[in-house]
Amino acid sequence: MNATTTPQTQYLQLPGGTIAFDDTSGADTSGADASGAGTPGEDVTPVVLLPGMLEPRASFRYLRPLLLAAGRRVITMDLRGLGESSLAWDDYSPAAIAGDVIALLDHLGIGRAVLVGHSYTGATVLKAATTAPEKVAGIVLLNAFVEQPEAGALKRAMVQVMGSAVIAFPRFWGFYLNRIAFPTTKPADHAEYIARQVRAARTPGRKQATRGYARGNSAPVGWTEGVRCPALVVMGAKDPDFTDPELVADRQAAALKARKVMIDGAGHYSMTDHPEATAAALLPFFTEVA
Repeated sequence: MNATTTPQTQYLQLPGGTIAFDDTSGADTSGADASGAGTPGEDVTPVVLLPGMLEPRASFRYLRPLLLAAGRRVITMDLRGLGESSLAWDDYSPAAIAGDVIALLDHLGIGRAVLVGHSYTGATVLKAATTAPEKVAGIVLLNAFVEQPEAGALKRAMVQVMGSAVIAFPRFWGFYLNRIAFPTTKPADHAEYIARQVRAARTPGRKQATRGYARGNSAPVGWTEGVRCPALVVMGAKDPDFTDPELVADRQAAALKARKVMIDGAGHYSMTDHPEATAAALLPFFTEVA
């Protein structure tokens, strides 16, 4: 796998800061092809890809070109305090990010979109679907932290320790990405990407954002209630962030009345270590909600 060219960055000024994003249309956004880009004469519903905790939108650098090749209009967004978005915000919660997503859709004049939330932002797409249902055509939970079984005291303590380590030692995030998050397959630019992530974590002022994410509520309970739009659950079968990835995926699918797709061999970043399989799971769903 080869990394792809970085798309042009655009910016949205919000009351609390600036959000960076890109917006690119695929090869054929008004016609059909065999990969799931729609039927002739139909407008293709835009797709918004939201990265997970501490990740820039480059997290989708392998998935994005596959969706574009299928004719999708793809928007990727840097979360608050990350990537090219401004650093200092008073709230880094999934709910606050949902407000940013809706504001971005309004800014771009998009009536309805499919929202894909990875990891931390799985909760974000649930919140957006319930607070602005008229704007959300469908949602995808990608290795998302929602509907997990209640954690025991030991696991809660481990999560707190890991969160503190990420805040204090940026290199620990690099260790997680290098040794844990990708249990089977690593992309060609893996070492370079991790080095960029560690450098970004050391940016002056970045610790506030890191603390906001690491100590925030990334797995809220009950947010699937009230979601009425179509949903898809995609999970890496070897995701090390879950004791039993398929159990979590089953719980999500049951709560949302959604279809579930397990990506064989994929870790926590299915869109990076198995982008073709992830695209194959997403594209039929995008066609259905169009």
